[in-house]
Amino acid sequence: MKPRTNGFAFEVKATDGHARRAVLTTPHAIVDTPTFMPVGTQGSVKTLTPEEVASTGAEIVLGNTYHLWLRPGADLVAKMGGLHAFTKWPRAMLTDSGGFQAFSLSKLTKLDENGFTFQSHLDGSRHHLSPEEAVRVQGLLGADIQMQLDVCPKGQASREEVEAAVARTTRWAKRALAAPRPEKQALFGIVQGACFSDLRKAHAEELAALDPGFDGLALGGFSVGEPIDNMHACLQEVAHFVDAERPRYLMGVGTMRDLLDAISAGIDMFDCVLPTRNARNGQALTRFGRVVVKQARYREDPLPIDPDCTCPACRGGFSRAYLRHLFMAGEILALRLLSIHNLHAMGELVRGARQAIESGTYETFRSSALQALADGERN
Repeated sequence: MKPRTNGFAFEVKATDGHARRAVLTTPHAIVDTPTFMPVGTQGSVKTLTPEEVASTGAEIVLGNTYHLWLRPGADLVAKMGGLHAFTKWPRAMLTDSGGFQAFSLSKLTKLDENGFTFQSHLDGSRHHLSPEEAVRVQGLLGADIQMQLDVCPKGQASREEVEAAVARTTRWAKRALAAPRPEKQALFGIVQGACFSDLRKAHAEELAALDPGFDGLALGGFSVGEPIDNMHACLQEVAHFVDAERPRYLMGVGTMRDLLDAISAGIDMFDCVLPTRNARNGQALTRFGRVVVKQARYREDPLPIDPDCTCPACRGGFSRAYLRHLFMAGEILALRLLSIHNLHAMGELVRGARQAIESGTYETFRSSALQALADGERN
């Protein structure tokens, strides 16, 4: 039986192969899955207001524990009423644990059995993040879902290194579950194992068996330098093996192809900085591939990014030529329009996936979408 936190529930409504259409209930919102979570690293999805983010179909966003812990500080966020009140985001929210920042900022980090010791990238000050401290900090931040602290090995790490990371993540999982946290806050465990399918399956079983149990299970440590085809192959073997009674969350993975393939493998939740980061680099995501508006070929193009898209940028008739002009001139409006378009495109993708699963046509939907992307890349 899956664990329950006050105000938190998960129910699968339909399946099509391994793909699942489910409903995740949190204290702040009901989230339809599969879902894509925009990333609000500093408590803000870059360039967009909460209302604009919600208009893209997003029902849950992600906040970054490491960055918010350093600035403005978890105590201040708690004093301001928690992240929901502080950021004015009215729907569901998830915070990561800081484990990925230990990976990405490894030159500033030391690892031992008790956690990570960071040298702040802001001012050089030293901070220690243990499994218990990660739970405490996320409790102060007050998101609906928090993540356990984990160890994320590099994509090309040896099996011995990956086994050590898995074992330590399990020990930290037990400590996280034993740490006090707010009653209405769910806690997810993180399955590690790189692209070793046997390690992933064993770790998923081990975490699912812990008592008291996690409210959901995530797959971490993907898209960290391993070949993408290896990642997809491993997901097809492992994702459906993760406890079916809990939400399955694939952390930090977010191209359209990634989502289409991972949903078919049984994943429910995704997050990635790609839509907004690509927007800041002049790239629009569409069902037929990327439109790089900064390219010279769009200088006199009167078409919107996608004539069939209903986002504010496309529905408003902003041409590729105008978006290119704004981007080349350094105007913030270009980043705002591209960001809202990209998040809208991801929202439409998961909405279409949900509809296809309900109608039992997901593989047809997936194949058609992948073919459109491939055709677009060739043009």
